[in-house]
Amino acid sequence: MTEYRIERDSMGDVQVPAQAYYSAQTQRAVENFPVSGWPLPPALLRAMGLVKYACAIANRDLGKLTGSGKNPLNATQVDALLNAAKEVAGGGLADQFPIDVFQTGSGTSSNMNVNEVISNRAIELTGGDRFAKEKSIHPNDHVNMGQSTNDTFPTAIHVAVAMEIHNDLIPALEEFHQQLAAKALEWDRVIKIGRTHLMDATPLRLGQEFGGFARQIELSLTRGRAALAAVLELPVGGTAVGSGINTHPEFGGRVAAALADETSISFIEAANHFEANAQRDGLVEAHGQLKTIATTLFNVANNIRWLGSGPRCGFFEVSLPERAPGSSIMPGKVNPVMCESLMQVAARVMGNDHTITVCGAAGGNFQLNIMMPVMGHTTLESIHLMTKGVRAFIEFCMHGLTANEDVCEAAVEQSLSMSTSLNPLIGYEKASKLTKEAFATGKTIRELAHEQQLVSEEELTRALDPMSMTEPQA
Repeated sequence: MTEYRIERDSMGDVQVPAQAYYSAQTQRAVENFPVSGWPLPPALLRAMGLVKYACAIANRDLGKLTGSGKNPLNATQVDALLNAAKEVAGGGLADQFPIDVFQTGSGTSSNMNVNEVISNRAIELTGGDRFAKEKSIHPNDHVNMGQSTNDTFPTAIHVAVAMEIHNDLIPALEEFHQQLAAKALEWDRVIKIGRTHLMDATPLRLGQEFGGFARQIELSLTRGRAALAAVLELPVGGTAVGSGINTHPEFGGRVAAALADETSISFIEAANHFEANAQRDGLVEAHGQLKTIATTLFNVANNIRWLGSGPRCGFFEVSLPERAPGSSIMPGKVNPVMCESLMQVAARVMGNDHTITVCGAAGGNFQLNIMMPVMGHTTLESIHLMTKGVRAFIEFCMHGLTANEDVCEAAVEQSLSMSTSLNPLIGYEKASKLTKEAFATGKTIRELAHEQQLVSEEELTRALDPMSMTEPQA
């Protein structure tokens, strides 16, 4: 049976689990928002701890925490506050953040949750009684000093998104690019048939095809870096409405600098705090780039899925690693499961982008966006899914992917599009007639051109050399 203690806030007494580090405002939010069962993502909670740490650094260095204001702290208490915030930033006390994502749209409940946990943990670190009614390290007066939820919560979202892109998504995409580029080099001499509109087209090399995939991911890396750049401006320092009331004029810049030092990411203070508090356009922009990356991942995975189709009645130009039995009724069937997994990840991210767009457009009313928790959750989910999806695809698909050279080359000779290279020699109309006859008779373009002596043997051999058809010709 759960035991409780009584905590008090401005609205009165609240029963709180006896050993919880959080206090009354957190408990009220737990009771008010029994919606999804989804707490804030760990990355966002860690970022909130890091933001509180940076704020405490700025307030310490500005002399605010130990100054002449209400209940100044001593040096030991300041150190304890910093250590408690750093503990949260490191993922500690993770079970003390129970509030649902679908809460107050500013994130006030979660901001106070973090303030309360850091306050009580800091008191404990000093040897004090964290259950005492009078807080020697206060959640509002000290942990939240110079701050409002309205500037620190979006700051934490930006920090979390930037760190996840920088530390996780970009390295995953870099490895994916390297894998595809290596396949492009390895398969540079493997001739295969091209396809446009899903119909036979002129030959190309399998390495060229995978080189195109590699370039897609290279461009995705550029987009990932652009997504990171879109969230580098931090709202912190604007407090409630962007005016900076109750904070030092240097506070925002100092916090941004401290966060940049801690993360090695070039965070800066917002150029205009009224814009930074009120709108989440940078987050919409960042997720737009993430959506484009998802579009690319879907396309690459789907193309590889098609290339591996078969093994006897599809293309089967590449062999995908066998990861699991593919059917409960068809013995021996193996499916392209890793491709399908990554495609579903991409579909989820594309859907997430609509959520972000609506929240950015409809949520930014006057001086505050009021749909921030779901924006943070959704963006971080997109980053997490793509990072994990790409890593799994590399390990379980790319590492074992092989080319079926004989299959690739056999299709080239049978292709009716081989007639394309005869256009300069016999003209489009005659080449078109030859193509229709080849399809009707089942003969190859080479066989018919030879039978009809349309060009010399030397010209025919040169024109129908598949390798020469994979490059521009003078």
